[in-house]
Amino acid sequence: MKFQFSQGTLIANPHELMVRLDGPARITFQAAADAIQLVGIANVVTGFGGGVSWSVKLDNDEQMAILAQELGLEIKGPR
Repeated sequence: MKFQFSQGTLIANPHELMVRLDGPARITFQAAADAIQLVGIANVVTGFGGGVSWSVKLDNDEQMAILAQELGLEIKGPR
């Protein structure tokens, strides 16, 4: 599954997530699905593991729900 959000592109499947940010640096974050946490109250996706941690804020609840379904993850906290 691939979709655009205001800061770039999300590419997800049941095993991993890739976040490609727009801009001149073309920053890319990638993590296995079991290293991702979805924080509903703020629509934030966090990746962690191996001494690395990153987070990206999505645009809305709908994007968070789509990502949760694709990755097979639970959204933490209220939405």
